[in-house]
Amino acid sequence: MQTKWLTKDELAAWVRLYTVIELLPNVLDSQLRRDADLTSFEYYVLAMLSEAPDRTLRMAALAAQTSATLPRLSHVVKRLEARGLMERFPCPEDGRATNARITDGGWRKIQETAPGHVANVRRHVIDALTTEQLGQLRGIADALLGRLDPEAAMAPLYRRHDVAD
Repeated sequence: MQTKWLTKDELAAWVRLYTVIELLPNVLDSQLRRDADLTSFEYYVLAMLSEAPDRTLRMAALAAQTSATLPRLSHVVKRLEARGLMERFPCPEDGRATNARITDGGWRKIQETAPGHVANVRRHVIDALTTEQLGQLRGIADALLGRLDPEAAMAPLYRRHDVAD
């Protein structure tokens, strides 16, 4: 099979996307570390729990929602537990499963941290784009997700904020 090389326009688009993928996580992580002493992933774990019914999810569901392996998630949860931001306990419906729940301290941390995080997202992404470009970004992301997540396993995560047309 012969390689189909990128055209100059394709390469220019790809390099820009790659650069955004490289720069954006650090921009988000730096603000969260500075203002809340949380990594982006720790914030994301707490945010997923804060949006869940009773602020509780099974560890397996939390791993799926955060695209984490159970070992990686367990390591992060252990750190958050040590800080009093979340807790684990046996699932009452299935004794083999473990639930994770955000604590009152974790809930306060999310409430205190969210405004700065949203302002950072707005500053570096949302406000850089016009309304039309935001729609295009969503369309582009959907096209890429169609290739990256063909079974739509992550769809509940990225479609949960969709507004009905």
